[in-house]
Amino acid sequence: MEYMTQRWSASRLVVIGMLEVLMALMCGISRAEQPSPAAVAGFNRYVGALEARLAAQHRQNAGFGILEEPAAQTEARLRSGELVVENLTPAKTELPGAMLYHWRGTAFLPGGRAVDFERLMRDFAAYPRIYTPQVVSAKVLSQNDDRYQTTMRVIQKHVITVVMDTTYDIEFGRLDARHGWSISRSTHIDEIDNGGTKNERVLSLADQHGFLWRLNTYWTFEERDGGLYMQIESVSLTRSIPSGFGWVIGPFVESVPRESLEFTLRATRYALRR
Repeated sequence: MEYMTQRWSASRLVVIGMLEVLMALMCGISRAEQPSPAAVAGFNRYVGALEARLAAQHRQNAGFGILEEPAAQTEARLRSGELVVENLTPAKTELPGAMLYHWRGTAFLPGGRAVDFERLMRDFAAYPRIYTPQVVSAKVLSQNDDRYQTTMRVIQKHVITVVMDTTYDIEFGRLDARHGWSISRSTHIDEIDNGGTKNERVLSLADQHGFLWRLNTYWTFEERDGGLYMQIESVSLTRSIPSGFGWVIGPFVESVPRESLEFTLRATRYALRR
């Protein structure tokens, strides 16, 4: 027993030491300022191609875009309650000083309705309740029919805590009463230091770390088979990993987009169930 206790204590110290190193690296790496014009151009080309593909799918009832694997296999997994999550990040994307991540998640809600999903997505004031603790606040800045400009404060916790104020242009569309989609494009992202305290401040461009430079989110929803299929795709742009630190920082920056997508999908399904 004494040996096991000593072994556990030693392992715990190693883990704590690794976490401290990770925190120091993430907080102490050089400031990222803003992405280079080449990185922004590469991101815009990528999402442009993605949006063209989605627009083509959304123009037709058959093959609306929810399922791309063999339908029977995927539908069985979804109807059993499983989330189908895919990493669509391209193997090679030339973005100087930046990294692009593309994830897709799909879920099925028995008895779900498209009208309820769209109503939920448009209720931005409810986001802090639905998506707690990631979304702290949300409000509509302007609206023109199906187009919104919104602002949200989001928190990401993964060893370290990052607080960001984000502004989005959001557009809703529908093929018919059972098929619809939405597009959310970030237009401005500020990193907040000491968020929620009296010492809170917006970091200057020179002091921001580049945890998130761009974030586009694409929802597709389809009512059929006695329920609602929901699919979300997210494409994000972050700073690149400093040379030599990939083995430590890589798992961190790669896991956050997936975990955020899964959280959003589960929280949405749960809110619709209620």
